[in-house]
Amino acid sequence: MSRMTIAPLTLLVSGMLFGTAANAEDKLTVVSWGGAFTKSQVEAYHKPFTAESGVELISEDFSGGLAEIKAQVEANKVRWDLVSLDKPDIVRGCAEGLLEPLDPSILPAGADGTPAKDDFIDGAIHECAVNTIVVSTVLTVNDDAFKGKTQPSKLVDLFDLEAFPGRRALQKMPQGNLEWALIADGVKPEQVYDMLETTEGRHRAFEKLDTIKSQVIWWTTGAQPPQMLADKEVVMASAFNGRIHSATTEEGQPFRIIWDYQLGYMNGWAIPKGSPNTKLALDFIKFSSGTKPLADQAKYVAYGPTRKSSSAQISPRILASLPTAPNNFKTAFLIDDAWWSDYADELNEEFNTWLLN
Repeated sequence: MSRMTIAPLTLLVSGMLFGTAANAEDKLTVVSWGGAFTKSQVEAYHKPFTAESGVELISEDFSGGLAEIKAQVEANKVRWDLVSLDKPDIVRGCAEGLLEPLDPSILPAGADGTPAKDDFIDGAIHECAVNTIVVSTVLTVNDDAFKGKTQPSKLVDLFDLEAFPGRRALQKMPQGNLEWALIADGVKPEQVYDMLETTEGRHRAFEKLDTIKSQVIWWTTGAQPPQMLADKEVVMASAFNGRIHSATTEEGQPFRIIWDYQLGYMNGWAIPKGSPNTKLALDFIKFSSGTKPLADQAKYVAYGPTRKSSSAQISPRILASLPTAPNNFKTAFLIDDAWWSDYADELNEEFNTWLLN
């Protein structure tokens, strides 16, 4: 990104905001996922932050994970200052000492005065990061498949082959599917993970999935569910909400999101341990996690801001398509990444064995 010229008075004001005026050589290397997502961050975070602080932001793309961060930290040659990480990697990276700690008291209050600890949704503030967006796996229906008939409207409809016949598409992994199975079978959301720690609970989840197994096509990439729905290969599918939003707004597909028990995943900013620019990186986190930047990002990508106060600054048209919109978030189920880090290996094995039977 090209450097923006800031007048001396502006630098003085921004110096008061960020602690000290930016020096000419101040730069931050910010690493994210590329494409529309990075564009949304550049427009909502990078450009305004540079205008305020005079700090130049250099964007780099990566494909996720902790491998490169670990290599830099272990070699004591950290060149990345901020990384956009999914919450499972935040949890693991923090536990492994790969990320700088974050004092939540630095986070600004919401635009309506709500303290940050109350303004962010549960689980967004982590000891090593601030999660800024929610991406959801949602149940999606091709409305053309049910023209003139009762339309599916709830999670339990995924498992009702009699009322809603047809093939379904589900992601080929235990995470999310097991939670949905138990919730659809009547387990209270707050009891799901306790149940999945027991043999009885896992058996119950797989038994529920057995009821639709013969009608499931398993997908492995995010592009597959919208394509399967468009080709009428399936009548409903689990899918990433952003993919469905793009298919409906850009391609005019007759898809409808069922927000009931959407599976929420978070993503946010973390600082690799040993970054030479930790203070500036924290300034960026403070700025980019404010009410307005999070609201502005929603103009460019259909992910939900983790601040409750951001909703009031998003147009009703855009808000309706976001996971964290109040109406959409009522029954949201947030994936417990710390729990999955403990149980993923054994449940992946059980899931793969179940698939073969």
